[in-house]
Amino acid sequence: MASPSPTRIRSIDGLLLIDKPAGVTSHDVVLAARRAFGEPRIGHGGTLDPFATGLLVLLLGRATRLLPYLGGEPKIYEATIRFGAETDTDDLLGAVVRQAPPPSLDDVRTAIPALTGQISQVPPAYSAKRVGGRRAYDAARAGEALELAPVTLHVYSWEIRQWRGEEMDVVIACGGGTYVRALARDLGRATGSAAHLSALRRTDSGALSVREAATLEALLAGSAVLLPPLRALPALPLETLTDEEIGRIVRGIQIDARSAGERAALVNGDGVLVAYAERAGERWQPRVVMSRA
Repeated sequence: MASPSPTRIRSIDGLLLIDKPAGVTSHDVVLAARRAFGEPRIGHGGTLDPFATGLLVLLLGRATRLLPYLGGEPKIYEATIRFGAETDTDDLLGAVVRQAPPPSLDDVRTAIPALTGQISQVPPAYSAKRVGGRRAYDAARAGEALELAPVTLHVYSWEIRQWRGEEMDVVIACGGGTYVRALARDLGRATGSAAHLSALRRTDSGALSVREAATLEALLAGSAVLLPPLRALPALPLETLTDEEIGRIVRGIQIDARSAGERAALVNGDGVLVAYAERAGERWQPRVVMSRA
């Protein structure tokens, strides 16, 4: 007698936006999402330090394959920079390693343009960067300083919201890979002072906003809403497919492109994402297929 075929477990596919509170790690939130949705495959669009709050973008199931195509820039942060002391972690949790008088507001305004646009940034000593296969934060905790190479990145803008002499509230728009606490450190140095980050909140990642996010409490209670995968591609033009075209796309076969642009979200008649596609001449080549044949 033939053994029964194994049951095929369908994955939970979608976009999950969470407003992370302070005091928990991004990994804690991922674990909570796995338990809540019963889906082991979860990817993120950028982590947050434990002391930071705000938007975490998670993709579940087959939607994790959309991660390389997320329109996640600019990332918008509300930050508080405290002057007078630099710490070994570049944030409020570290030990003070250098002190200096706070700068003037004019000094800060003069220094900010050099930290705007395409800049070179040395990551914090306590970061996940690897040198010779070793994490920088592991070496730092062991008292060993690693030589971290500068990284080229883009800072779109700074907006000074409030100046309190020893502290300043700012809104920073930047590209992926930017360490906002390193910006605080470098601003302190550029003004002849010392500084660290005392608060950080991510409000936006591309077109996705924390205003749409569920709380961690809602996630733990099982009431967080999973958004459709199409919401992960909000900046892309949509092209609605015929049934025949869907049949070709789910088999990885190109179809004629009816709309302009280099990329598109291909959807069915109900507006459900079938595939993310890129232009190949006058045709769409599917790169990520969400529907199953």
